[in-house]
Amino acid sequence: MSSIIFYKNKKNGITYAYESVSYWDKELQQGRSKRTCIGHVDPETGEIVANRPKQSTPKSSLKKTGPVPVTESRRSFYGATFLFDSIGRKYGITEDLKKCFPSSYEQILSIAYYLILEDKNPLSRFPKWAATHKHPFDRDIPSQRSSDLFASITEEQRMNFFKLQGARRGEKECYAYDTTSISSYSKCLNQVQYGHNKEHDPLAQLNLALLFGEDSGLPFYYRQLPGNIPDSKTIKNLLEDLKFFGFEKIHAVMDRGFYSEDNINGMYKEHIKFLMGVRLSLAYVKKELDSHRSEIRNWNCYIPDYNIYGLRVSAEWKYTQERPYKKDTLKENRRMYIYFYYNGQRAADDERDFTMLMLKLSEELESGKRIPEHESSYKKYFHVTHTPKRGIKVQAVQETMEEAKKNYGYFALISNEPLDPVRALYLYKNKDLVEKAFCNIKERLDCRRLSVSSELSLNGKLFVEFVALIYLSYIKKKMEENHLFKKYTLQGLLDKLDIIECYERPGHSLRVGEMTEKQKELYVKLGFAPPT
Repeated sequence: MSSIIFYKNKKNGITYAYESVSYWDKELQQGRSKRTCIGHVDPETGEIVANRPKQSTPKSSLKKTGPVPVTESRRSFYGATFLFDSIGRKYGITEDLKKCFPSSYEQILSIAYYLILEDKNPLSRFPKWAATHKHPFDRDIPSQRSSDLFASITEEQRMNFFKLQGARRGEKECYAYDTTSISSYSKCLNQVQYGHNKEHDPLAQLNLALLFGEDSGLPFYYRQLPGNIPDSKTIKNLLEDLKFFGFEKIHAVMDRGFYSEDNINGMYKEHIKFLMGVRLSLAYVKKELDSHRSEIRNWNCYIPDYNIYGLRVSAEWKYTQERPYKKDTLKENRRMYIYFYYNGQRAADDERDFTMLMLKLSEELESGKRIPEHESSYKKYFHVTHTPKRGIKVQAVQETMEEAKKNYGYFALISNEPLDPVRALYLYKNKDLVEKAFCNIKERLDCRRLSVSSELSLNGKLFVEFVALIYLSYIKKKMEENHLFKKYTLQGLLDKLDIIECYERPGHSLRVGEMTEKQKELYVKLGFAPPT
């Protein structure tokens, strides 16, 4: 069954006509549709103007793959793209992309370079950038061609790239794992759903899960999730994917949003080393905290680098595993370690905030100006009585208040690996690499509001964004290690290198323009020799 639908391009104001053919997808077990552009609508007559027939290209005129000889003199900006080329060689990004995308890897790299250098600019401005910069593809990529490129990226190619990149990383590295929500204006994407939006955005969303190497400072793997899937439901598929990559010894670092009995049992079963935040209200955590509360604040437990106290205690996890082949459930105790920390400054801040809240609630009760949203807190922390002579009398429930303040300044981590409390705290705090990466991919890489119109375009665009994120993460890590953020912003540093030019002449090798000593020094601090 076919029909004609119309779509207006907001950039050029042209209304296009598409033939939509509905069909049944046997694999997905759902109805799908395929759209083909058949022309555009004449604004005066309202009639559909058919597309011109495409002319076939003779085989003799097809361009051969490989370096294209210079046929004309040209001057281009080269300094920043030379840096990206160097990063790509060092970490095998270019080589792995070439293996997975032999006919399009240069286009993927060029778009990734553009996304990094042209902060927040749309892809429609790529032609202007490409005309002035030396880049892997070295030619223009029109907007329609970039959409075709995104749609051509397959799941198998993406997974092979992750596998090749994973083989280059050490298994001893710890990987931080987290998710974020990305809002979308699209209403035709299956994974775009309304759910718990971490940024309180009213739009529907999809979730993005990211695995990040804490030692290398580079992202390793990502996957898309429907917007209504909670964090705790994502671990099972993560473990399956890690099996596919051939990773048997992995150390995962996660926040407490991923905590569930199924997830912990799953990681014990797959022999995954993990470090995870937990709530102090959990029964076994509360029991151990009450037993060791006095020990945690001993001088021997003080960690001066973080101005905090830390203590590791041993505990037992009640492991369960369903065994369908034996038609029973395995139950046994597994060794677990709980890391308790106490931060005096955080405790003081929390108590101050709690005191101010209690004063506010008390004033509301005494004045009779009660707020409906605070009713549960009124009942929990105060006794209120009314007498004809004294009026409203408010009395605090002291035991409840003391219980609420008892755990201020404390937090806990759990692991199935006996780490030093300092090392465990370092690994857990370092997982904010993922938060920074999410900020980069949404703010710098034009991914805060997705407006793609098909699943294939979405998958491809996110992959190219991920490739760009690898380069961006490396540069930020080097800038932090060499304290370059004291003098430069990331964009400022890239701009300083970007103005270095190169010159191409027919029959001559590429020549690099003049560089200042500061520019040469930046290359060295970023881990590479300057271009020559």
